[in-house]
Amino acid sequence: MTEKHWDALRALSERIVSAQQPIRILDAVQWDDSVREAFFAGGTRRPPPVGPDYYRARPLPFAVAELRQTFEAIIRDVETVLGADNPAGRLMHRNCREYLRVIDLLEARGTPAFAEISRELYGGSSDPLHEGGPSLADLADLMGDALRNVDESAFFEADRRDLSATQAVAFLQERLNRVFSHPDARVHVCESDGIVADAAAGSDYIKLRRGTVFSERELRGLEAHEGWVHVGTTLNGRLQPVCTFLSKGTPSTTITQEGLALLVEVISLSSYPVRLRRVTDRIHAIRMAEEGAGFVEVFDRLREEGRSADEAYTVAVRVFRGSTPDGGPFTKDLSYSKGFVQCYNFVRLAVRRGRLDRIPLLFCGKLAIEEMGTIARLVDMGLVLPPRYLPPPVEDLKALTAWMAYSNFLNQIDLARVNAEFEPLLS
Repeated sequence: MTEKHWDALRALSERIVSAQQPIRILDAVQWDDSVREAFFAGGTRRPPPVGPDYYRARPLPFAVAELRQTFEAIIRDVETVLGADNPAGRLMHRNCREYLRVIDLLEARGTPAFAEISRELYGGSSDPLHEGGPSLADLADLMGDALRNVDESAFFEADRRDLSATQAVAFLQERLNRVFSHPDARVHVCESDGIVADAAAGSDYIKLRRGTVFSERELRGLEAHEGWVHVGTTLNGRLQPVCTFLSKGTPSTTITQEGLALLVEVISLSSYPVRLRRVTDRIHAIRMAEEGAGFVEVFDRLREEGRSADEAYTVAVRVFRGSTPDGGPFTKDLSYSKGFVQCYNFVRLAVRRGRLDRIPLLFCGKLAIEEMGTIARLVDMGLVLPPRYLPPPVEDLKALTAWMAYSNFLNQIDLARVNAEFEPLLS
């Protein structure tokens, strides 16, 4: 490509970055504190007071028709300027189409169409993980059984939550400074009153909720998940000389992002059973909602399974936000496990085929794993740079390769037969 083509591609990329700016999916679907207060004031017996009027009172921060026209214009210009065969153009075209569908999703808040579009974008719990294979619901059942067999009170000392938000900021900042050391790509950790979760990541920052008390283990998990992966891929995308749109994500890239983040948590030994239980709870709750259960039914099931009222409410809200308490689910939280399986299998196969060079490219920016062939081609063309920032466990490809080499063999072992041999040792 000539310098003129590079300039044109960069200009189109920047138009996508600019156009998507007002789209904030989680901000647009969240329920505020008044909903929680009403639910608990009603003794948790009445559904939260959320319907179409709730969302109408919280308008989207953009003009729907105007933003649609903006993305449609970018699509036309991508096709005209770059042509149908340009690999970067194909990625931009797909991103714009997906942003258009996200606009449809947000416009459908509080209606049955919201859950239908959510399933289209993020998938459903019954979707097979590969043709003829098990589903995410099957994975959740298996994980749930395994985690139920682990009595944490018997095997693990409780993690002490003894770090205030102020202390946690200092702890996390010091650790992230070791990875993000370049002056133009610092990650800032701060306290915030304006977030619902205990922590939230942005383009170059991580916010911790003021007043929350953290354990060191929780902070190590945040370091890996939010810092190394989510902020790291954003910074790598921003550092791209041409394809700057890789700094921004769509639902399909969210699946890969959350899967990568969970994978990095696990291989860095930063995850823990309670964390994985929460991921599994969300799949079970989504499946219930897909089968017609309402908010109160999901909340009650979680309480029956030993979750606190706060935990049960948080999971149920994550499932029904954007929808209504008796509507279908917002399936975004399937991304963690779906993406984990995809990313794990990609890394495992890359090791088997001797393509270790492909593994770091997962972190070039916000990308979907099915685009990895195109990303590799763009790297070869010089249109995409390899990532500057990698999670430490991925930076050390020797150790990762050794683990995955054994993994390729271990997955062939029939665990049911091994169980029969080991039964006397574990009874």
